[in-house]
Amino acid sequence: MQAVQTTPQGITVMIEVSPKSAKFQIAGYNQWRKTLEVKLKSPPTKGKANKELMNEFFALTGHPTDIIAGQKSRQKTLLIHDMDEKEFYKILEGLI
Repeated sequence: MQAVQTTPQGITVMIEVSPKSAKFQIAGYNQWRKTLEVKLKSPPTKGKANKELMNEFFALTGHPTDIIAGQKSRQKTLLIHDMDEKEFYKILEGLI
């Protein structure tokens, strides 16, 4: 999966969000855009969707998460601190 890259701080994950969905969900992998598709409940106003995204990925991985690119875009890059790709893929296996 090309959406995940290892960095000295952890891993980066390229995602595309769909706000105002029924629930938080990792919907799949878009091979054309090379992004994880993520659905969020929150609307994209006043940073609510970004906060939900960081909180959900923290809850999912147990690692601090930051948005390092795309704060005002549907396409974002997350940095998940102190995590490796294998650990992340194990978490994703049960979700997509």
